[in-house]
Amino acid sequence: PIKKKVWWCMCLVAEPSLDPNQAPEDGQPRMASPMMQVEGFLFALTNANKDGRVVIQKQGVLAHSSVKFLLLNPAVHFAEVLRDCRAVIIAGGTMQPVADFKDQLLLSAGLSQNRIAEFSCGHVIPPENILPLIFCSGPSGQALEFTFQNRETPQMMDETGRILSNLCNVVPGGVVCFFPSYEYERRVYTHWESSGLLQRLSAKKKIFQEPKKASQVEQVLSDYSRCIQNCKQSGGPLSGALLFSVVGGKMSEGINFSDDLGRCVVMVGMPYPNIKSPELQEKVAYLDKNMPQVGGRSPGKALIENLCMKAVNQSIGRAIRHRGDYACIILLDCRYARPATLAKLPDWIKTSAQVQASFGPAFASIRKFFMEKKRKNGE
Repeated sequence: PIKKKVWWCMCLVAEPSLDPNQAPEDGQPRMASPMMQVEGFLFALTNANKDGRVVIQKQGVLAHSSVKFLLLNPAVHFAEVLRDCRAVIIAGGTMQPVADFKDQLLLSAGLSQNRIAEFSCGHVIPPENILPLIFCSGPSGQALEFTFQNRETPQMMDETGRILSNLCNVVPGGVVCFFPSYEYERRVYTHWESSGLLQRLSAKKKIFQEPKKASQVEQVLSDYSRCIQNCKQSGGPLSGALLFSVVGGKMSEGINFSDDLGRCVVMVGMPYPNIKSPELQEKVAYLDKNMPQVGGRSPGKALIENLCMKAVNQSIGRAIRHRGDYACIILLDCRYARPATLAKLPDWIKTSAQVQASFGPAFASIRKFFMEKKRKNGE
């Protein structure tokens, strides 16, 4: 059915490693019978050799092993959708950057550029209700560039902690801090625990961590929300809560941190996908071989950057959920200041984004932002 083709093609562009017969955990229907999965796999093998790969992942336990078909060219199937429909609307809440959809689904399917129209709505909130900042350095002057080599150093972890400590002094309610992976979040947490910084943070806001088990998410969110409400009512030493979360985890999609639950969202570094993933390596190799360069860069590299920025946009959009909401969004990495990267942020964030070379002016603007909101709301 055309509905299944549309859903499959769109998902394969957004997530190259997705199993075409396995919908995400968002209410999409799933294949009920194991034989339907087998049927779907055999059907996938009817694709041309050059358009797909069979990926075998062998684990220590057979139940954890998998055989899947990776479709590298979704345009082959989406061309049928474009041919059979009078008009096609591709819509979503977080689609920026849209280059992947245009290049891999539309242009590769034979559609001409002049037949593609892009439309992006503004946000319901007034521009003064959001403060997006790109931090290029921390309180001690340490340059913020969370490359794989730099981010493991004690100096970078300490500087990140000092930034959060300063933020917790002026941000009311909840602060949500996103890390690029569970492993890096664990390393930072352990380092802060041994250095005493975690204890200093706990004196200002109660600390919560995103659980790895989906069954525990609701309880953690409930405790986090209750803590913020109690702190606001009691007026004690704690000003709210600090939640450590992970990009691409349980709390980066589909969960709202509205109002006091997310007055500040912090993105630590740039969450690039795992380039050692067999699926991603095959997709990159295919694009580099079959697609033209994008702005002087290989299409495979452009895909990796776009997957990173899609994950960023999905996470930072959790804070602003209605017209009267307000929040500060902080991107901790000087690489966000690059024009090509900045352009991949949603328009409603990009138009207000400020690049701050030093920490002092950035912190002053955050303090001013929340003081004005407090005065306006009569708090």
